[in-house]
Amino acid sequence: MWRQPLAVWAVAFACVIAFMGLGLVDPILPEIGKQLGATPAQVELLFTSYNSVMALAMLITGVISSRFGPKTTLLTGLFLIVGFSYLSGHSPSVWWIVGFRAGWGLGNAMFIATALAAIVAAGTAGTAGSVILYEAALGLGISCGPLLGGALGSHSWRWPFYGVSVLMAFAFIAIAILLRGVPKPQHRTSVMDPLRALSHRGLLSIGVMALLYNFGFFTLLAYTPYVLPKLNAHGIGFVFFGWGVLLAICSVFVAPRLAARFGTLKTTYAMLVLIALDLLAIAIFTEYQTVVIIAVIVCGAFLGINNTLVTTGVMNAAPIERSTASAAYSFVRFIGSAIAPWLAGKLGTQISPHLPYYVGTAGVLLGLWVLFSGRRFLQSI
Repeated sequence: MWRQPLAVWAVAFACVIAFMGLGLVDPILPEIGKQLGATPAQVELLFTSYNSVMALAMLITGVISSRFGPKTTLLTGLFLIVGFSYLSGHSPSVWWIVGFRAGWGLGNAMFIATALAAIVAAGTAGTAGSVILYEAALGLGISCGPLLGGALGSHSWRWPFYGVSVLMAFAFIAIAILLRGVPKPQHRTSVMDPLRALSHRGLLSIGVMALLYNFGFFTLLAYTPYVLPKLNAHGIGFVFFGWGVLLAICSVFVAPRLAARFGTLKTTYAMLVLIALDLLAIAIFTEYQTVVIIAVIVCGAFLGINNTLVTTGVMNAAPIERSTASAAYSFVRFIGSAIAPWLAGKLGTQISPHLPYYVGTAGVLLGLWVLFSGRRFLQSI
């Protein structure tokens, strides 16, 4: 798996930077609110605009990639991320950042939807190995993002946005030079293809599960900085760095072994139960900062295993092109990612800081029920 052409490593490096952008803003969320006079619910719209545009853009990424090719699509996505991340750092108000994060989400959708297919096409590890490599990049990016965000954010909340812009510019150059010979898909896709793909009950079950599960994931990721008031940006960055390290290690090394021994579905059921219990612990002990920190870091292990298993499952859940299956799945799951942060900010400030985690727990358990209900359509994974 680790002996890959340079083109694959160029895409993997860009994946690391792209996923850095997901957690990079985490440590600076409270500081953005203080500096720009915004409420937590308003600041959480940075995630909502980003993820909602990503969800909708998943319907057109296949259209673009099948007509212009993976390389052009990847480079266009990276170009948009470079521009909109820089503009986010230059914003005079939180509403400008929310708008620019929407453009950033469009670029990220074009990149993420194409990156895995490009790794599979250019690599030598097959689907399973490519997914693990992709998840390794995801884990590394998510783990390093908060650390970099905390380090840069301790100087100014604007610096992390500029940092992403510079790193993505390097990724753009690497892919422009190194990525060659990745063919276009065999036929052109339409906007309706991902929606038609959801007629496959197995793929729909995984997508709806992920939508509900993301209420837990993004409550943990986006709202937790607000229940750690004693930590500055650097401290929050270290907490989520530990979370991301466990996520990366378990997604690459632990998930394949558990799946081989117990099966993908059974292992996924177990991880969803553990994630729900972890969120429930945070919900009960929200005022105890040490408990929250430990629970957040430990949850990284469960999330890492679950992410790898679900991504692998999506690739095999329906007899359709992998890029179309990925786009359909991502369209559904990012809807949950868009709603959850804003809802958590509203519930946490207007009712109780405990409530977002109870809602996240309920979402994960409901997702488990959906996945279990569709198990007879998922025998192929």
